[in-house]
Amino acid sequence: MADTLMSIQIIPKTPNGEDVIPYVDQAIAVIQESGLPYVVNPLDTTIEGDMPELLALIDKMNRKMMAEGVVSVISQVKFYHAPAASMSELVKKYR
Repeated sequence: MADTLMSIQIIPKTPNGEDVIPYVDQAIAVIQESGLPYVVNPLDTTIEGDMPELLALIDKMNRKMMAEGVVSVISQVKFYHAPAASMSELVKKYR
């Protein structure tokens, strides 16, 4: 069972100042490929999993950005760590 929620915002510096959205879409594709539960929000994406797999996912997303030719990437990350952490449980009173 998952014990961590991670919200991440990937901010790539593009090679020629082009739009970052296609790059962000590729970072989200890495999340989709992970098979972990996730929710895309307007300014970040929240993923549910275990801390080690989430940390590895950050590395994989950053490596994907570099492989796509970005100059640099900022990953803004927040963690919520608790036994049986879940997105649905954390926000259920608002839904």
